[in-house]
Formats: sequence, C-alpha cells, structure tokens
Amino acid sequence: MASDVVLLGERSEIKPRPRKESRGIGLGRFALVTITFFTFAFLYVPIAVLIAFSFNSARTGATWQSFSLQWYERVFSNTRILEAAANSLIVAALATVGSVVIGTLMAIAMERYQFRAKLAWDALLYLPVIIPEIVMGISLLIFFAAINLSRGIVTLVISHIAFCMPFVYLTMRARLADFDRSLEEAAQDLGADEWTTFRRITLPLLMPGIISSALLAFTLSLDDFVISFFVTGVGSQTLPVYIWGQIRRGITPEINAISTLMLLLSIVLVVVAQLIQRRQRA
Repeated sequence: MASDVVLLGERSEIKPRPRKESRGIGLGRFALVTITFFTFAFLYVPIAVLIAFSFNSARTGATWQSFSLQWYERVFSNTRILEAAANSLIVAALATVGSVVIGTLMAIAMERYQFRAKLAWDALLYLPVIIPEIVMGISLLIFFAAINLSRGIVTLVISHIAFCMPFVYLTMRARLADFDRSLEEAAQDLGADEWTTFRRITLPLLMPGIISSALLAFTLSLDDFVISFFVTGVGSQTLPVYIWGQIRRGITPEINAISTLMLLLSIVLVVVAQLIQRRQRA
C-alpha cells in the first residue's frame, strides 16, 4: 500500500511513506554539478594559469622554471608601462566623475519629471548598453574627425563618459525607484530650500548608489580596450591598448604580470561595489 492508516480515537491520520529518490533526479543533479564545474573551469582556469606564470622566471611562458618576482620588478621599472597606466587612471578618474554627475542628474530628471518624448529619451539612454562597443568606437572616431578634434586624452575622456554614463544611469534609476520622497517633503515643510534639501537629504540617501555606480564606471573605463583603441592618440595610450600592442610581438611573463595587476585592481573594485550594494539593500 502507498500509505499507512493510523487510528487516533475517532480520527484517522494518513501518513505517506517516504519515497525513494528516483534515479533520474540523481542523474540530473550529477549532470548539473558536472556542467557547472566544467563551466567555471573553462572561465577561471586560464586566469589561474596567467597568474601562476606571471611568477615564472622563464622568459617564455610555455614551461615552468622557478618562482620569481622579476617580471613585476620590470613592470614597475618600465616607463612606457607606467605612462600607459597613468593615462588609464587619469582617464578612468575623469570619466567616472563626468559619468556619475551626468548619469545621476539624468536619472533624477527621468524619474521625477514628466515631459514630451520621455520614453524616446529613455530608450536613447539605454542604447549605448545594447550596441556593440566596436560600433560605438567607430561612430565616436567619425564624430571626432567630423569636428576636427585631435585624438588624445580629451577624446578618450569624452568617449569613456559616453560609454560609462548609461551604466551609472541604470544604477541610479534602480536606487531612485525605492527613494522615499516624504523625507524631502518633511525637510521643505521645516523651511529648507531646494538646494539645502538636495544637499542635506537627497544626496546622502543617494550616496550608496552613487559610490557603487562610480566604482562600476571606474572599472569599465579602466578595462576598456575597444573604444580606447579607436579614439586614442599619440602619447595617450592606455594600458589595455599597450598590452594589445605587446601581445602582437608575443606573450611574455611581463604581460602576464601587467594583466594580473589589472585583474587584482578590477576584483578589488568589484568587491567594494558589491559590498556597498549589499549595505544599500539592507
């Protein structure tokens, strides 16, 4: 029988017998675990190999010879690498400030005000996230050529702001969706003007979203290669573009060391952004 009947006075209670786990479910779980394992291995084993061989003393990365920090020493003594890294940090910092200011103000305007063609403007703000980077890079190159603007740090900063701003906009729209406007109304009822309310109430409440979106924009700008490749000029080469130029001559442990340092910085920024977002949800 599928179940046992237990009589309790005038009541009867039916207790179903526990069923054994079917073999199909067990095979499904095994397949899921196996696919997950190989997926993560496919994604992260090459990164682990890159990090490991950045400490390889051999000139070629094909064989392991011994542990060494000489490639990191060469990285920090190479003026061209340091110049490219400085350009990347300067561009990323300026692009972060510009994209956060524009993206935050745009998100506030789109969230709180009604105006004609608002839906079309919202779609245009999402467009840079959807279109391929190579299309955006080519279009920016054509635009700078049309206005006769020489490629350099300025074109890099403008391009990275255009690329990062939609991501800031999306982050801030999500933050503003749960914003309690009654706090602003209470401040205005107590005599605060619009600027004081924004500075003392709105901005502190939006600060977790601003910080997380700034870290996201900085990471995107620092790691960008495609757009930077099209709009960079002489003396404004960023670190990803420099790495690409060196790889064309062959992969060396020095490139592995640069990539490891960039990976470490990106991971730190992403972890900080995730921690801020968790505190924001809490």
